[in-house]
Amino acid sequence: MAAILITGITGGLSQLTAKKLVAQGHEVVGIDYRPPPDLPYPVYQANYNKTGIEDVFKKHKFDTVLHLGRVGNLKESVGKRFDLNVVGSQKIMNLCVQHGVTHLVVLSTFHIYGAHPANHIPIAESEPLRAGSDFPQLADAIQLDNLAMTWVFQHPTVRTVVLRPTNVIGPSIQNAMSTFLRARTVPHVAGFNPMTQFIHEEDLSDAILCAGTSTERGVFNVAGRGACPWRTALELARADTFPVPSSLVWLYLRTFSKFPAYLVNFFKYPCVITDNEFREKFAWEPLVPISDAIWSTVQETREQAA
Repeated sequence: MAAILITGITGGLSQLTAKKLVAQGHEVVGIDYRPPPDLPYPVYQANYNKTGIEDVFKKHKFDTVLHLGRVGNLKESVGKRFDLNVVGSQKIMNLCVQHGVTHLVVLSTFHIYGAHPANHIPIAESEPLRAGSDFPQLADAIQLDNLAMTWVFQHPTVRTVVLRPTNVIGPSIQNAMSTFLRARTVPHVAGFNPMTQFIHEEDLSDAILCAGTSTERGVFNVAGRGACPWRTALELARADTFPVPSSLVWLYLRTFSKFPAYLVNFFKYPCVITDNEFREKFAWEPLVPISDAIWSTVQETREQAA
């Protein structure tokens, strides 16, 4: 069985993926820049851009690296996010070559396309990345994606797959979208109701496992089952909602929540991706319906409130 390194092991998606790999009999090792939890396999705390991660590669002979540890937390400074996401990812990729890793999966995000009124529907992998010009908070995510995309073709000895998933949600996910859906009262932008996609943590972890064992390489979108208007998503989440004028929505969110500014446009304009290429090349299909994906994300919160 393979030895597999998973970055970002503090996160729910990484732990879910690791659990499936352990059940399959693989040797799993986790690493994170944050203090990792107590898990039934070796875990290390090390910054991706420091020498500590070199020791992990020397201690274990990895066949596969699942780089799921992109730092999207805007509470971290811009400089720290750049060091972890760009410099750190470059270091991880270099270590993959140096230590004979055969498969590398890099988790990016569909947010780099940006929500823009000029977007095509649906957005394929070849579309331009509009987010950086409007929101510098995503600059490190775009640089990470570009770095990995270039790496795919520069280093053919490592089969590299870059995944750009849509909104990732689920009971163990603590990102901005999942947290927002769990809120009791969620505003919507008056006059806007864009189509929105979600992918459940179970489906994305299965997609990651497919990518980590395939002979394919490249950059691929990944989406869940279908799409729905944003206000329909709020209904499925059983959230109370009310309209906020477009000119005031960011002021409201900044005052009453820590919601990232770049996500406001996703409540105004559609950013619907197509993942047909990934489904065809990897023989993968999402299994969790959008209604189940949303409800599983908020169920515990709603039941506690009741």
